[in-house]
Amino acid sequence: MNTRAANVAVSEPARTIDALITPALLLDRGRLERNIQGLAERARKFGVALRPHMKTAKSIDVARCAFHREPGPITVSTIAEAEYFAGHGFRDITYAVGISPASARRAMELCRRTGADVKLLLDSVGHAAGQAALREATGMTPSVFIELDCDDHRGGLKPDDPKLLEVANRVVEKGANLVGVLAHAGESYALSTPDALVKAAENERSASLRAAETLRAHGHACPIISLGSTPTAHFASNLDGVTELRAGVYMFFDLVQHGVGVCAIDAVAISVLATVIGSKPKKGWVLVDAGWMALSRDRGTANQQIDQGYGVVCDEKGRVLEDVIVAQASQEHGILAIRAGSGKSMPELPLGSRVRILPNHACAMAAQHDFYSVVNGDSPKIEARWERMRGW
Repeated sequence: MNTRAANVAVSEPARTIDALITPALLLDRGRLERNIQGLAERARKFGVALRPHMKTAKSIDVARCAFHREPGPITVSTIAEAEYFAGHGFRDITYAVGISPASARRAMELCRRTGADVKLLLDSVGHAAGQAALREATGMTPSVFIELDCDDHRGGLKPDDPKLLEVANRVVEKGANLVGVLAHAGESYALSTPDALVKAAENERSASLRAAETLRAHGHACPIISLGSTPTAHFASNLDGVTELRAGVYMFFDLVQHGVGVCAIDAVAISVLATVIGSKPKKGWVLVDAGWMALSRDRGTANQQIDQGYGVVCDEKGRVLEDVIVAQASQEHGILAIRAGSGKSMPELPLGSRVRILPNHACAMAAQHDFYSVVNGDSPKIEARWERMRGW
């Protein structure tokens, strides 16, 4: 047997989903484009810039769907993402994670090589003091955001923290460029009613404006007020004073966002295609070849009103199988079952049949795979294969 020829044949991209080796990551182009257009229209309505977060997609092809002409402003969560997108012509990049000295230096070296403007994020006097050494080591003037904590979710300074001014003064004193404040309403993911989400969005906005007003009153221009979470971006009713929105998972959506109330389940744009490999009729189980290595360990819906297990199960065309979820997952096995309390019966899923599994967390599911097989609706045709980057 010609091993080389066999390997070449196996590596040829599949043209239909029935030719895919499972588990395989699918991306529905129609849903993707509708999701992108929806938030872009909201940003235009409010007169703010949209700075998509590319941490979910990590793909130049997806980015090109968001920017139909020239590359626009983006957000990233790793320096590897910044390098990847800068290599594809993106120049206005916000690195929205608190900086380490090594990452900051690597970002400035990227700016020097490519002419990109990679904006950094910090929230302490120690971080601010390090800007002088960074400038001296790289010959580049860092552009810096001060991170705000608007809802006790993660890092950042409270808008009324006295250290806010101290950090701002130190940034400028050390020769960096203070470009503004940046907030992330991460606690919005724990909400589930429109009123609560509108309130969270307004809290994010008002907290950021208070901090900006303090800085401006003491001589800092603070030109950018950057807000970001997919729920608050979709539920904000007032963005006066805000200059830009950041969101990422909105391109794909997922079951967590559905549970929060941000999207319908038929807006979820990615899924894992899996094959039925066995059954345990007495237990009501169907086994598939997609475990947590394909779906991720994320159980983000566990504390929501409806626990979706490791994912909602659809038929091969993407139609939801009512009350069928991935109830258990091991490394390479998923166990499909009817959710607890349901009166439904397991549908007929014979050996070798295919299902699509929707993600709890789109970022985590996509991170398990090297590429997207791009489909459109219930068509079995694979329109394209889009590579995605990985790593840090």
